[in-house]
Amino acid sequence: MSTADQINLAHAAIAARTAGANPHQDSRLAKLARRVPPDAWKYLLVLTDGVLILIGFLGAYYLRYQLQWFRSVDPAFQLSLWAYAPFALVLVIVSLFSLRFSGVYPYRYGRNLVEEVYLIGTAATASVVVLIAFNLIFSQLLYSRLIFLYTAILVTILLGISRFIITLGREHLRHYGIGVVRVLLVGAGDVGRMVMRTVAARPDLGYQLVGFIDDDPNKGNNDIGRFKALGSIGNVAQILEKGSVDRVIVCLPWQSHRTIQRLLRTCEQFSVRAQVVPDFFQLTKNQLAVEELNGIPLISTREVSIQGWNLILKRISDLILTVCFSLLALPLVALIALAIRLDSPGPLFYSQTRVGRNGKLFQCHKFRSMVQGAHELLHTVADLNQASGPLFKVRDDPRQTRVGRILRRYSLDELPQLYNVFLGEMSLIGPRPNLPQEVAHYHEWHKKRLSASPGMTGLWQVSGRSELTFDEMVLLDIYYIENWSLALDFGILLRSIPAVLRGRGAY
Repeated sequence: MSTADQINLAHAAIAARTAGANPHQDSRLAKLARRVPPDAWKYLLVLTDGVLILIGFLGAYYLRYQLQWFRSVDPAFQLSLWAYAPFALVLVIVSLFSLRFSGVYPYRYGRNLVEEVYLIGTAATASVVVLIAFNLIFSQLLYSRLIFLYTAILVTILLGISRFIITLGREHLRHYGIGVVRVLLVGAGDVGRMVMRTVAARPDLGYQLVGFIDDDPNKGNNDIGRFKALGSIGNVAQILEKGSVDRVIVCLPWQSHRTIQRLLRTCEQFSVRAQVVPDFFQLTKNQLAVEELNGIPLISTREVSIQGWNLILKRISDLILTVCFSLLALPLVALIALAIRLDSPGPLFYSQTRVGRNGKLFQCHKFRSMVQGAHELLHTVADLNQASGPLFKVRDDPRQTRVGRILRRYSLDELPQLYNVFLGEMSLIGPRPNLPQEVAHYHEWHKKRLSASPGMTGLWQVSGRSELTFDEMVLLDIYYIENWSLALDFGILLRSIPAVLRGRGAY
């Protein structure tokens, strides 16, 4: 089949997909779940934890008296399960109080699993220590000391597994609209976009932005990615009346305090919770430095996170990982080069001018994935563009070669960019580099993504890749720049592995 025939087929396929698209609607399960009082989920979690604590104790009893790990039990000192019944009852009560005072309750969605398990382990240990003390002071029975140790370990493991299951289950149920907080955003300025990029970057928090309103017609009437513009602030009552909003987040400047007061009263009338983001929070937590002058708090600004020593630390980690990845990828690179050579005529590599950190131009290298002379065929596929904003993306681009289609699906065409990383033109993690003609169409707030080195992978690549709109990509890139840490980089690297293997959104 010729390239021209493939282009015609691509036109037909895109038209069919567009005709069959259906808007997302809340499922019946989601509507049913919202009828359940919020406190019911909290009580259910406490009840489940109580059952797991009891199971942990039963497991400890079995390990101690049935399996007799580490030390055998003299039959004369073996206590029946009923003898431990008061201990088990007090254990559940004391443990639940300990979990509360350790910060495990109320359960916070989005909290790091390691942090959650640490808090649970601390609470379980504290509970067992209290029970040991009570046993020594008040009890006439000599309980086994090992059973206390087993109990603390098993309770920590069981509650940790339950939190892991909750995390996975929440992600699954979120697809049905269950456990999602539907938010209306008031204000689409700097503070509003800060909330947007946090919602986009942290889906684990369970927030779904149904839309935003703003009295500025340039903001209130123009969508930002998937976030819908719903007009002016005067529409808030009409929107809340539909019952599709669970919470309103107000991001207006401090001069609008009268408008904020009216919004709060309107939300109260519709029994919708309202929250106000203070105006100075347009500076994110990583840009604020708090000092003290004899008890007087002083707030000042500090540099964006990827600067100074942080930039040096990021560069060192890039060099170390790039050398390791390059050595491991050498056999794969040789196979890809051979496959390209056998598949179609043309060079192995394709270099293109891209925009790097602070607008500096550089040559970005990739394995060739299209037919030779693909640039001259660009006008034939110009109307197939499926990307938003200044980007140009075509799913199943007919100019791709057979090998190129595989390379793009699994992002293997980008392996030569390890050389760009080694030269310091790119980083392993960061915003994707755009073409100069694409950057020329940036809005002013888009340009902040140029303050960091472009990366081979990044936050938006592991959050949906090409299925996201351009504005969403920029929101995620800016969130990454403002919240950078080595832990965030390694987390994105780990998430990149399943994202690449799935090949979803790669084209």
